[in-house]
Amino acid sequence: MNKHLLKIAASALVVLSTLSCSKNEIDAPPVVTPPPTTGSAPVVPGVDPQVATTIGFFLDTWLPKTYTAPAFTEGTVPATASNTVTVDASDIITKIPTQIFAHNANTWMGTFVDQPSFITDITNLKPNIIRWPAGSGSDVYFWNVKPGDIPEGAPTKYLDKDGKVINASFFYGRSTDNWRASLDNYYSMLQMSNSKGIITVNYGFARYGISANPVATAAHLAADWVRYDKGRTQYWEVGNENYGDWEAGYRIDVTKNKDGQPEFLTGKLYAQHFKVFADSMRKAAAEVGNAGIKIGAVIQESPTASWQTNTTQTWNSTLIPELNNKEDFFIAHNYITPYGEKSNAATVLNSALSVPASMMSFITNQVKNNGGELKPIAFTEWNMWAQDLKQQVSNTSGLFAVIVQSEAIKNKFGLAARWDLLNGWEGGNDHGLFSDGGSADDPRWNPRPSFYYMYYFQKSIGDRLVSTTVEGAESAAVKAYASTYSSGQVNINLLNTSSKAQAVTLKFKNFNAGSRYYWYSLEGSNDNGEFSRKVLVNNTGPSGAAGGPASYATLKAMSAATTNGVKVNVPAYGAVFVMVDK
Repeated sequence: MNKHLLKIAASALVVLSTLSCSKNEIDAPPVVTPPPTTGSAPVVPGVDPQVATTIGFFLDTWLPKTYTAPAFTEGTVPATASNTVTVDASDIITKIPTQIFAHNANTWMGTFVDQPSFITDITNLKPNIIRWPAGSGSDVYFWNVKPGDIPEGAPTKYLDKDGKVINASFFYGRSTDNWRASLDNYYSMLQMSNSKGIITVNYGFARYGISANPVATAAHLAADWVRYDKGRTQYWEVGNENYGDWEAGYRIDVTKNKDGQPEFLTGKLYAQHFKVFADSMRKAAAEVGNAGIKIGAVIQESPTASWQTNTTQTWNSTLIPELNNKEDFFIAHNYITPYGEKSNAATVLNSALSVPASMMSFITNQVKNNGGELKPIAFTEWNMWAQDLKQQVSNTSGLFAVIVQSEAIKNKFGLAARWDLLNGWEGGNDHGLFSDGGSADDPRWNPRPSFYYMYYFQKSIGDRLVSTTVEGAESAAVKAYASTYSSGQVNINLLNTSSKAQAVTLKFKNFNAGSRYYWYSLEGSNDNGEFSRKVLVNNTGPSGAAGGPASYATLKAMSAATTNGVKVNVPAYGAVFVMVDK
């Protein structure tokens, strides 16, 4: 065959091949697999685990997060690092409930809705859930009464824990003065900050009330609040720390009581009353179309000691069987560090690392051992007892806060709410996230260091917690909590619990880093030893003696190329929040 015939034959073959393939190409276009990116490694996809029972419905509002790279400034990275954190992006521990970032408001914060800086800050913080009306104040709170009015069925005097007759002291939902907030102020704050509520109804009234049927009266008051709420609030609590002798209703004057209640409260009696409350509140919720209402019962969160009251020691064992699984969730509180101690930084931070896990273990065992059904667990009050060194208002308190929230996620709590947004100075023994102005060098509504730590933590974290390992010469000082975004990026929160800066290299499994990584570095200043009242963010600090940078919301991230690996310096008693491109 000559060359001319060969060309004709070859052309015919091409035509025939094209005709024979055309139908298949229309029906099923060929899939073209691009060559692997240079330096990439095989990635095993992560699989979401089954939702933990202790989280349960708190994940119903979970949404995927998309990461957007921030504006940045080129940062300085360490040449070498003595510590290595390895992140396995496919080893998913849990989806992250948005309720973990919750906070507590209280009635004595002032009206707060007329404070633009506060509303801006709390909106930026994105707590998602804000609890109301107070801690122990909830058990003397009458949501529908004006100050000075005696609520129907309420006494003018009642007993304290020692049996002494004292004047009854109440909080009021319809206050109009400027030093305390009204219930409507609270609802306005929720709306203005894009938050939802968790409300604690007055259980104590079921005990110290002097009507013919104080339990029914108190339950009706709670149900009427549900009606007034009109479906705005999904989560409700019946009472606050009612196992404690500090709570109104722990001890009552039996000569004033009209339904034969005993002098001292027990877990069993609370459970009996809880069922009355829950029944009334659920009926009210159905009337206003709030079928998703969830009602929590108070549980005692840690092993008891011989010096504690019989009420506290027997609370869980008598409560859980009597509840008969009528609760939607359990409520736990803990102030984490040793009570009344002048704790140093190591004690504060080590307590944050250990207590959430021990709480979860204790509560789940108590439910199991007393024949109950495990339900979601809401950690609706947490902070520290550490005092007298300004621990509560310090940079170290910010590090403590991020550890508590991270451990709450890791140990699969459904909700965690820090106590509280604003409180009282008391020489620095102040739980407030914002200053109350009690210290002359710290103006009212100025955010404290904890605000900045929690802001950048919330800003940086993804939507799924994944596993990490820490190795190196000083690995005990470095704590790492990693997460992934549904959009594919990885976040690592590095916390340094020591007084010496730590250099850290980040390595990855089942994740191929992109071209850049970004970070925010937080640390204290040189005032007040281990408990600086300032926080510096990427080397930018406050203009005054306390707090952090006013420009926090617009501060640029630090960034570096991943060409030579991902490495950062974590300051002493500080944190670095890292985000890595995919």
